[in-house]
Amino acid sequence: MQNNTTRAIDYRSDPKYQWFASLRRKCYRENITHSSVLNGQYNEGEEWCPRIFDGFSCWDATPAATTAYQPCPKFIIGFDPRRYAYKTCTANGTWFVHPHGNKPWTNYTTCVDVEDLDFRNFVNNIYVVGYSLSVAALMISVFIFLYFRALQCTRIRIHVHLFMSFALNNILWIVWYRTVVNKVSVVQDNTEWCQILHVVTNYFMVTSYLWMFCEGLHLHIALVVVFVKDEVAMRWFIALGWGVSMIIVVIYAIARYLTPGATDRCWMDQSDTFWIIIAPVGLSLLASFVFLVNVVRVLLTKLHPAPNQHASVAARKAARAALILVPLFGLHFILIPFRPLPDSPWEKTYQIISALLTSLQGLCLAILFCFTNHDVVVATKTYLSRFRTNNEGIPMTGNTYPLTGSVLNLISLALR
Repeated sequence: MQNNTTRAIDYRSDPKYQWFASLRRKCYRENITHSSVLNGQYNEGEEWCPRIFDGFSCWDATPAATTAYQPCPKFIIGFDPRRYAYKTCTANGTWFVHPHGNKPWTNYTTCVDVEDLDFRNFVNNIYVVGYSLSVAALMISVFIFLYFRALQCTRIRIHVHLFMSFALNNILWIVWYRTVVNKVSVVQDNTEWCQILHVVTNYFMVTSYLWMFCEGLHLHIALVVVFVKDEVAMRWFIALGWGVSMIIVVIYAIARYLTPGATDRCWMDQSDTFWIIIAPVGLSLLASFVFLVNVVRVLLTKLHPAPNQHASVAARKAARAALILVPLFGLHFILIPFRPLPDSPWEKTYQIISALLTSLQGLCLAILFCFTNHDVVVATKTYLSRFRTNNEGIPMTGNTYPLTGSVLNLISLALR
């Protein structure tokens, strides 16, 4: 008896139970119209089904042999509040009873857009597959950068930090999609671990943006401000990429935690507090765009065409370099906010393109700045050559093959 009483007290102290209990009380005590009759033609003298609360919605008294409807409850995850739920009042003035449940039944099956749900699952799978490919490519790239000592320079160290932030962010997004987005019970329970996962995931997302900003800043400094010590610059980059990101996300987490109604459903709902993250990220993308314009300007002044070449050759080379730097600076994200209106013909196309661009950015970076990097290719060929001649034990030093160190080597892929 004591255990049963304790369970009842714990159960009634559950906030979700209290909230549904309040909905039930409002249903029977407040004289508010909740539902409408699908067929408006009925006889006032006929029997009526009484007002009832079905656990989700309150249904008004309804004439016999009619069907009532009302918007689907928006607090149920997966329900579209623009669609309608239905409840049938039978000819004898009782609510329709489902033969399998032997209880009054409400048709909420119409609240789920199955086609839209399948499409969203398809897009989520694109994210998961794309992030998985990116993580594999990024981790291989980090291993290559750290393994070959001849590749150690400020530019490569920035690449390592950027690739690590991308890899960790992608891993967390995969966990988010698999353990939260696809688990309705987790979102409804709104446990602490899913809220923490949201904060940590957004932290590494911000670090990815700020390290992309550091890439552009480093290139800008190398082209314009020549006399800067690499050690000093690297300390500032680390403070900016990891430290400032932490400050931004901590402020966001505190502000959202203190905002009423903003911590429900694992923080998946939109909140005005997210502007604390959007504002600095947007500024970093704007600054990166300025850096890109400046890089193109410098290249156009340095790449003088040969006497037998047209001036457009230098312009084409500068344009190729700019296209290669776009994923490094994250400038393709500028197009993502321009989302088509809901239910427009281009909305699904936009979502697919957005998923591909976002999830495969890490793979693109690994290919452009590691797998096809001239220094990496030379280092790999040298190592394989030594391995074939059983001299892989000889330490690889900077004297084995020279590393140019020139910042223009970053865009050598476009100039060759």
